[in-house]
Amino acid sequence: MTSEKRNFDSVNAVNGEKRNFDTAAATWDDKTRRLKLANDVSRAICETIGLSPEMDVLDFGCGTGLLTLQIQPLVRSITGIDSSQGMLTVLEEKIRTQGLTNVTVRNIDLEQGMVPEGHYNLVVSSMTLHHIRDVRRVLEILAQVLKPSGALAIADLDSDNGKFHDTPEGVFHNGFDRCTMKKYFEAAGFTQIRNRTAAIVDKESPSGEVRPFTVFLMTGRKKNEE
Repeated sequence: MTSEKRNFDSVNAVNGEKRNFDTAAATWDDKTRRLKLANDVSRAICETIGLSPEMDVLDFGCGTGLLTLQIQPLVRSITGIDSSQGMLTVLEEKIRTQGLTNVTVRNIDLEQGMVPEGHYNLVVSSMTLHHIRDVRRVLEILAQVLKPSGALAIADLDSDNGKFHDTPEGVFHNGFDRCTMKKYFEAAGFTQIRNRTAAIVDKESPSGEVRPFTVFLMTGRKKNEE
């Protein structure tokens, strides 16, 4: 491995420990900024990709389904996957109480090499990749489950110098440089790559200071098979 590739793979890497999201699941939705972020990201996806009743969608790192349930009424089906069963349990209760029939959940950890079943027109993900050590490998897996010309839409933090999270637990990247993320997309075989600012999150620091953080949406298309 060349030094250039090593540097490319480790850009923005942080020495964090994998976070146990099960313990946070019960109160995850209490933060109103999280619902606002899901609304903003969903709107950006609709404006950039477009959603239709013929689409089957995969939401990677769906958590409690804040983004999943924004997209659900607009598509044929959506499958939420997450490595946290605690988060999925909250989403499953929402599905049950709302009587939803086109939402499926799966406890899948892509970092362990697990590949979701099925093929999708669109894969979405919001605020998940900065919790992933090997971003490029995960994007390669997501490309595998997309249909030819299917779209990938990733929302995550712009580089934040480690100021967004109160602790480094489970944080492996302090946001992302958009040019670096574009290279990750290209390495995974995506074309027609575009990016935009999807949301601005106002978050209070432990000292009480409220800071704005930008969240980008990057999209790309899987190449048609020859």
